[in-house]
Amino acid sequence: MAGASVKVAVRVRPFNSREMGKDSKCIIQMSGNTTTIINPKAPKETKSFKFDYSYWSHTSPEDINYASQKQVFRDIGEEMLLHAFEGYNVCIFAYGQTGSGKSYTMMGRQDQQDQQGIIPLLCEDLFTKINDNNDNSMSYSVEVSYMEIYCERVRDLLNPKNKGNLRVREHPLLGPYVEDLSKLAVISYTDIQDLMDSGNKARTVAATNMNETSSRSHAVFNIIFTQKRHDSESDNTSEKVSKISLVDLAGSERADSTGAKGTRLKEGANINKSLTTLGKVISGLAELASASNKNKKKKKVEAHIPYRDSVLTWLLRENLGGNSRTAMVAALSPADINYDETLSTLRYADRAKQIQCNAVINEDPNNRLVRELKEEVGRLRDLLYAQGLGDIIEMTNAMTGMSPSPSLSALSSRAGSVASLADRIMFSPGSEEAIERLKETEKIIAELNETWEEKLRRTEAIRMEREALLAEMGVAMREDGGTVGVFSPKKTPHLVNLNEDPLMSECLLYYIKDGITRVGRVDACSRQDIVLSGHFIKDEHCIFTCATDPNGEAVILEPCEDAETYVNGKRVTEPTVLRSGNRIILGKSHVFRFNHPEQARQERERTPCAETPMEPVDWAFAQRELLDKQGIDMKHEMDQRLQELEEQYRREREETNNLLEQQRLDYESKLEALQKQVDRCYPDAAEEEDEPEEEVQWTERETEMALWAFRKWRCYQFTSLRDLLWGNAIFLKEANAISVELKKKVQFQFVLLTDTLYSPLPPDLLSPEAAKDREKRPFPRTIVAVEVQDQKNGATHYWTLEKLRQRLELMREMYDRAAEVPSPALEDCDSAMTGGDPFYDRFPWFRLVGRAFVYLSNLLYPVPLVHRVAIVSEKGEVKGFLRVAVQAISADEEAPDYGSGVRQSGTAKISFEDQQFEKFQTESCPTVSLTRTGVSQEELRIVEGEGQNSEMGPSADEVNNNTCAANPDEIESPLKAGLEGPLEGAMEHLRIGNVFTFRVTVLQASSISAEYADIFCQFNFIHRHDEAFSTEPLKNTGRGPPLGFYHVQNIAVEVTKSFVEYIKTQPIVFEVFGHYQKQPFPPLCKDLISPLRPSRRQFPRVMPLSKPVPATKLTALTRPTAGPCHCKYDLMVLFEICELEANGDYIPAVVDHRGGMPCHGTFLLHQGIQRRVTVTIVHETGGDIEWKEVRELVVGRIRNTPETDDAIIDPNILSLNILSEGYIRPTQDDSISLGIDHRTFYRFEAAWDSSMHNSLLLNRVTPYGEKIYMTLSAYVEMENCTQPTVITKDFCMVFYSRDAKLPASRSIRNLFSSGSLRASEGNRVTGVYEVSLCHLADAGSPGMQRRRRRVLDTSVAYVRGEENLAGWRPRSDSLILDHQWELEKLSLLQEVEKTRHYLLLREKLESTLLLGQESLLSCGSEELCDSPFSSSEAGQGPSLGPDIPNERQRELAAKCLRLLTHSFNRDYSHVCVSASESKLSEMSVTLLRDSTSGLALSTMTPSSTCPSLSESRYGKTELRPPTPRSRAASPDPNALQEGEVKKSPTGPPEPRPRSRLFVPDIQEIRVSPIVSKKGYLHFLEPHTNGWVKRYVVVRRPYVYIYNTERDTVERAILNLSSAQVEYSEDQQAMLKTPNTFAVCTEHRGILLQAINDKEMHDWLYAFNPLLAGSIRSKLSRRRAGQMRI
Repeated sequence: MAGASVKVAVRVRPFNSREMGKDSKCIIQMSGNTTTIINPKAPKETKSFKFDYSYWSHTSPEDINYASQKQVFRDIGEEMLLHAFEGYNVCIFAYGQTGSGKSYTMMGRQDQQDQQGIIPLLCEDLFTKINDNNDNSMSYSVEVSYMEIYCERVRDLLNPKNKGNLRVREHPLLGPYVEDLSKLAVISYTDIQDLMDSGNKARTVAATNMNETSSRSHAVFNIIFTQKRHDSESDNTSEKVSKISLVDLAGSERADSTGAKGTRLKEGANINKSLTTLGKVISGLAELASASNKNKKKKKVEAHIPYRDSVLTWLLRENLGGNSRTAMVAALSPADINYDETLSTLRYADRAKQIQCNAVINEDPNNRLVRELKEEVGRLRDLLYAQGLGDIIEMTNAMTGMSPSPSLSALSSRAGSVASLADRIMFSPGSEEAIERLKETEKIIAELNETWEEKLRRTEAIRMEREALLAEMGVAMREDGGTVGVFSPKKTPHLVNLNEDPLMSECLLYYIKDGITRVGRVDACSRQDIVLSGHFIKDEHCIFTCATDPNGEAVILEPCEDAETYVNGKRVTEPTVLRSGNRIILGKSHVFRFNHPEQARQERERTPCAETPMEPVDWAFAQRELLDKQGIDMKHEMDQRLQELEEQYRREREETNNLLEQQRLDYESKLEALQKQVDRCYPDAAEEEDEPEEEVQWTERETEMALWAFRKWRCYQFTSLRDLLWGNAIFLKEANAISVELKKKVQFQFVLLTDTLYSPLPPDLLSPEAAKDREKRPFPRTIVAVEVQDQKNGATHYWTLEKLRQRLELMREMYDRAAEVPSPALEDCDSAMTGGDPFYDRFPWFRLVGRAFVYLSNLLYPVPLVHRVAIVSEKGEVKGFLRVAVQAISADEEAPDYGSGVRQSGTAKISFEDQQFEKFQTESCPTVSLTRTGVSQEELRIVEGEGQNSEMGPSADEVNNNTCAANPDEIESPLKAGLEGPLEGAMEHLRIGNVFTFRVTVLQASSISAEYADIFCQFNFIHRHDEAFSTEPLKNTGRGPPLGFYHVQNIAVEVTKSFVEYIKTQPIVFEVFGHYQKQPFPPLCKDLISPLRPSRRQFPRVMPLSKPVPATKLTALTRPTAGPCHCKYDLMVLFEICELEANGDYIPAVVDHRGGMPCHGTFLLHQGIQRRVTVTIVHETGGDIEWKEVRELVVGRIRNTPETDDAIIDPNILSLNILSEGYIRPTQDDSISLGIDHRTFYRFEAAWDSSMHNSLLLNRVTPYGEKIYMTLSAYVEMENCTQPTVITKDFCMVFYSRDAKLPASRSIRNLFSSGSLRASEGNRVTGVYEVSLCHLADAGSPGMQRRRRRVLDTSVAYVRGEENLAGWRPRSDSLILDHQWELEKLSLLQEVEKTRHYLLLREKLESTLLLGQESLLSCGSEELCDSPFSSSEAGQGPSLGPDIPNERQRELAAKCLRLLTHSFNRDYSHVCVSASESKLSEMSVTLLRDSTSGLALSTMTPSSTCPSLSESRYGKTELRPPTPRSRAASPDPNALQEGEVKKSPTGPPEPRPRSRLFVPDIQEIRVSPIVSKKGYLHFLEPHTNGWVKRYVVVRRPYVYIYNTERDTVERAILNLSSAQVEYSEDQQAMLKTPNTFAVCTEHRGILLQAINDKEMHDWLYAFNPLLAGSIRSKLSRRRAGQMRI
């Protein structure tokens, strides 16, 4: 019968209650051996499977097709039992989903004879066949084992001692087996039934949503059936051993179907894991069988079967495709709600049909096994001899006197006495494994050689142990030794427990045996029959004596000494005779009822005794009885206590009311007294207010500044814009919600539009009042508009807020009638692009790509220029580039031939009227100018409300620029100053009244995106909006060569003063248009991830900053409104956590710096040790900052993630006890050479007991891979400040065990570097902060009150359909900040275009001069001498005298030179002189005189200060005295020493009386992740000529200085945003040291030296890229000039 396939049967069960409750339909049909399943979602879709047996058990037994339990057994069980008698191994297993009837098919119901399953019927039939045997030569023996596999762990269900997990091992002969699994011998079916019942009660079951008694484990019931035949002739005995495995698998399930959570979910995962592995094994075996059939010629088909992936498949390896006859029963659910699970089960069974099993008759296996095992023992013994361990075996045999084949247990026990045995085994390879195998093999031999009688005795001993253990636990068995449970004996007296929980009462039963029954604890001196535990239970508590008297058996209770024992509520100390029904309390918590069946039977006919109550005797009754007998009236005591509490509440309430009334009277009297005091002090306050204030006399400059400030703040729009955004947010949200519900592909969002050169406001977006105000408004207006993104047509429109509200009314009407309008009509509405649909607007064919500006100042000279200008969109994005040529021509000059390009015919004549241009100039003066100073950043950003720095006031020039000075003779810029003279007297082509012709040629456009298909360009003058010159459209592909317009336009103009003014200051506007191809818009929620405005600092923050931990001792202070900033300081704060060492010192804990970022680190702490937190504040010494005291140090927000939820109230905030505080001297490690270290060190220390937080994260060892985070906030009070300021830092910690040895401080840097550093240097974490001291703001100013008013934020109001917006929110304050950045970009782009034009013109003029154009200059000089201006006109206009320039010209020339020299470098003298001379030659022929050159030389004296910048900024009358920066910035080492000696190296700054109060604010600065440069630099050591080598890392805007490369802690910082980088060859020559440069801060000057010239320029580029670029540019120009000379 070898090679037979697996028998597969399927069985469908009836509906259960759950399926009937859901009105399920049957989807299973059976016809013969064919099973068909119907898809409930597609009834016509069916799948059919054919099996060996198909059992229809869905209906009642009356159905003719109903398959009963006996029929299933007859078809499968009887066949398998017959195979077992033939000597084959047999396996039957049931598979199916949870609740499909597997356990019913295998086990059935034991209480009903006709519903028993396969396992009991097979066992019963087995013993029936054994008993029917009449052959005396045959003998039979049966052994059983019962185990379960629960969560991949094997448990013995028959032996109570084997409570734990049993090991599954594999033997080379026996295969996989369970070690120490009980095999119990049985002689009858009754024995099997009892064992089966015991195992079933111990099996793990639990309720799920699909089955109330779902099996949660796999049960394997093994029967080892042995047949012995004795041959009388040969006197030989042969055996046949069959192993019958009956398996009940746990149900396969889906977590959502079963409702699995927690433990149930974990169980289900393990069940599904083992069943999935079983499916893989079956699939693998099926594929192996099919492959073997196809390739019979091949000897072997290689395939991996994953038996070992699960314990279940490993143990059933022989039954699945091995030496076994196997049958599978697949249990099916008929319900349509279980279609997926049922179909999976059918496919499972279909694959199992293909498995081939190679079963053989197990003939005489015992003898064969013994022989093979003995051979293995001999081989292992030879192996030990070969390894030199044979003498150990012989010595052990001699010591034990055993035969040469001893058991290994004796060997190992005796060999322990040999001193060198362990060492020899250790150094003998493979010896441990050989001894283990030898031990295992001999154990199996002993088990095989065990006789049948020994097996019976061992089984009986295990049964007796099980009964004794159950009896000791109070779980009794029937008197006949039958089923386990709690049974009421018929004769034996016993105790039954009573419990507060009724379900737990009468669950334990203790027998009182004849004679003495002792009650006590488990650790008593003598063994106790009844073992109890708990308080008040003595080791030997009491004794029950069961004796016989004439009236029958009597039980006497005798308590031991001092043992609390109560009978019917009375404490007994003497022996007491018990009556049935008595309540016995042992100790305080063990309550029992005594039952004596014989007494109860005798007294049943009598009247109940007085002590036996008629009500139910339960735990509550026994407790009440105990209290009554002890004289305790619980009800009376509770009433008395309640009265006492009511009286106490009444008294306390009266006292509280009296106190409140007294306090109210006190406050009223104080208020009256204060009011009287005020009336006495200010009796005439009202009269004084009416007196006119004395008029303040202002200078002319002060008046101009006041007018400028008034106009600026009158146009301030931050608050008004915010009001509009907040107030109209609800309309925007409603429009988006309606758009989504109506499926309109339109999105609405707020946008800010500012009237600038690059983004002029369309007239339709301005109201009539705003259009009129536009002419008078000196600053650009910003409006709030609505950006309408038409995603359907790829268009973008801008609506006013009024238009949005009007369209919203139409949207509401459309939404209301949407249900009435049919869908085709809605589609027609969608297709209408006209005004019929309120969501859509008409969109133009061409869209503006961007604007570009070309300045015309080259026409003044005249020289031709070819410009390459950027095409900039309204958002400040560069969309491409445009090449334009501008040149002056004669009237009849022909245009060049550009081939196929278009040449404009004729010449356009344009008139410039002075009145029209002056009107335009009045309107646009603040925004359009070609001056080098240009429009200040404050003017372009006034919409944002971020005015200029409070430390700087506007200069007179800026006021004139912004107010358009009334005196037209005042010249506004150096360029105008140099050009005013020659324009009217020297250059004939620009004489007033002449006709001047110039040519504008549009050459090419490049780098324009392919999304714009057709490109054309139009241009006009900036004040002439009604006319423009346009090119022809060109096809744009986005690839290939630039687009060639080659459009030539000649323009003839009659020269007027306004025209000359225009070409000096104003550009031509070029507008590039293109046909926009439809592009997909981002989803509606794009604003959720909109790019943030770049930070005002150089780089964005690395991680979010934590808010300060709330103080526990300080009262909540309202932060006063901060005014202008007085000063700022950079703080470097050092944080240390010190731990108590064994010697009593506090040592800083180790910090792990392996993250590689400054200001970061992980504290490695020991669990359970006292700690202290030390904070050291380091900053430059200054007179404005002085630390007074630490008000409070709090820690909190204990968490295991870096992020924290500030909205959650933290209950674990702890205020630390401040131990010490004050100024200290820096340690040697912290004292770094930046000149003399004049920094201030302020330190405070506090004790930290982490156990006070009651946090599990701090009170345990941190698991691997986890980190603990904590926030620390220090509230520090400063001198002359209104309130304490807060320093906040997030700590990262890992807790190790108390005795763990931690490594020294680690970091990435010291892994790859050399040198030595002490470990203590890196045991700290630094933090960089910026402290700002601001003046108190004026609380009563109207602007401040306006800013403080509260505006209703309508963005939080709910609108219908808001939930469909997927988290979309209308933009608010962040939009204003983003728009500020856009305006800054536009202003910078405008300045770049001006500078590019200026540099291009200068280069052109230089080349012209070098090519021999000096004659033009001399000619100009001669004509200047003939100027008609007289000396009397010098005060009104610029003097054009040939010899001496006037004072105004000198002032302007000096200002120009100062600006230019400051732009490149003030100390770069000889380079700047040549540059200044060339500059003068470009700007004015007059300024090329020798006297002017001498003036330039005199103004450029080398200095490390910045007087030129100060003078140009503030004017001569307001030059500030030299600041510490002036002294510290000098690279002279002597000057350095002089400046530094005056300061005290340590201690606080000298206190100076100050009456002003400041508002302090400290902000933590996150370190930039980008490293500009790192490496070593040499610092000049003060008082010596020596240099000190330091490691420097530049992370802009800060420079971090370390002692060495391996140093993990920052020793000093430099703020580049407030420092000045100086470079001069004079410095290098003076110091006689090359490659040096200086960094000058407000407090010190530092001289640095690089290794070589290239390194120096790299460091300069890292410190100040603009300075490095200008230096390289000037050096290259100087070299080029020298080469030409």
